[in-house]
Amino acid sequence: VGPSGCGKTTTMKMVNRLIEPTAGRIFLDGEDISGIDPVELRRRIGYVIQQVGLFPHKSVLDNTATVPHLLGWKKAKARARAAELLDLVGLDPSVYGDRYPEQLSGGQRQRVGVARALAADPPV
Repeated sequence: VGPSGCGKTTTMKMVNRLIEPTAGRIFLDGEDISGIDPVELRRRIGYVIQQVGLFPHKSVLDNTATVPHLLGWKKAKARARAAELLDLVGLDPSVYGDRYPEQLSGGQRQRVGVARALAADPPV
């Protein structure tokens, strides 16, 4: 949280190693992230990007289940977790689950992004 241009996005890009800091070190749970494989590091972090980044050809439920699918979760487990999280963020899965991103308001898209970020239970 902060004003435009204060470095929120840049900080998150450094935390998930999309860019490397030019000075200093970043620690996550006491571990210097420069020693962690970037892919493994990113699997530990759930975050929502500014433009949300939903897949336009996937339903809300499938967008939310994307990360668990990539991690090898069984389809039923991933979809159940996605439905649970949609409900948590105030989007009834029976109403919104089959919709596509273009059928949602900007705020609803953000909530789907939050649900997707939490779907695989990242520690951070």
